[in-house]
Formats: sequence, C-alpha cells, structure tokens
Amino acid sequence: MVDETPVSGTEGYAHEAEALFRQYESISFADLNRAFLHLLPPPPARVLDIGAGTGRDAAALAAMGHDVVAVEPTAELRHGAAALHASPRIEWLDDSLPELAVLDRRGDRFDLVVLSAVWMHLDEGQRRRAMPAVARCVRPGGTLLLSLRHGPVPAGRRMFAVSADETIALAAREGLEPAIRLDDQPGLFGRPGVRWTRLAFTLVG
Repeated sequence: MVDETPVSGTEGYAHEAEALFRQYESISFADLNRAFLHLLPPPPARVLDIGAGTGRDAAALAAMGHDVVAVEPTAELRHGAAALHASPRIEWLDDSLPELAVLDRRGDRFDLVVLSAVWMHLDEGQRRRAMPAVARCVRPGGTLLLSLRHGPVPAGRRMFAVSADETIALAAREGLEPAIRLDDQPGLFGRPGVRWTRLAFTLVG
C-alpha cells in the first residue's frame, strides 16, 4: 500500500498544484531575486534548489548555465515541473527537510543553495534540525538564499511564525554569515497582510 500522507509542511500543495503553476510561473526569478542577483556565482556552478515547486527558479538558473539539483517532495509539483521545464541541466530529486536524507547520503556540496518560501513550513524543532542539513550542502565560500513569509496562513497550509533573528542565529551556528537582510518586503501576489524577509548568507571556510 502506498503511503499518500504528505511530507510535513507540504500540506495543501498537491491539491492546489494546477493553480500554483499558474501563480508561481507568473513571476520571474529575476524579479523575485533582484536584490540578490549580484551574489549568484558565475556559470557553470552547482546549484541546489530546495522546495523547487513549479521549477521556476531551477529553470532560470539552468538557463544561466548552472547545473541544478531541484528538490521537491510533492510529486504533483515535481513531475509537472520536470515536464514544464525539461532541461539536461536540471536533476529532479524527491527529498525533504528537515533531514534532506537523500542529499546527505550523496554528500553533494553546492556553490549556491536556494530556499524560496520554504523555511516557514518547518516548526521550531524541525528548523533546528534542518539548518545543519542545509549548511552541509553549501560549499565553503558558497551562498545560501532564504526567504521568510510573515502573515496570515492560507487555509489548508502548515506555516509557522519565523523571525529573521532566529534564522540568522541558527545559521551562525553552522558558519553561515549574513550578507544581506531585507525586512518587510512586499509580496508579489497581492495577498493582504503578507510580508517577507529575504536573507543571504555566505559559508565561512
């Protein structure tokens, strides 16, 4: 018997996959990450996109000439994204936070790691377990981009209030130094009361 229980934090995404493709693909990676574009490594670099969703960011980074591992635990999103953004530069992987067990076994390290709209799906204990797993994926001198959502939780979703200060403190324990912090950033989908914090880190070493 197949276990169809969603990975913790992905509740609601499988059911809404079709609508999410329309929504997420309407915003470009460049528009969403304009403040971070100067931090991107020169191609070809190894990039990890954790919680890759519809593949928008993975596809944009692959188009720049990077080799991308796109991690997405929701099958409906992962299969749809692989079909929509077919590219020999993107490897799709079924894995999930907080452990990133598949990636951890592989021991891969990346020049750039992206967590876009992912971290707030983890509760406090999961965040404490997840940060070391994420940090192990960043090569020394590499960059981590991470965004935090603040505001009302949509029906059927699992999200938690997460502060930038907590996130920066967890990252510091793993040798990740903050490079950029942008607080109170507006969302791009016009949701009332929703704001974002966008963070960039560099792994010391």
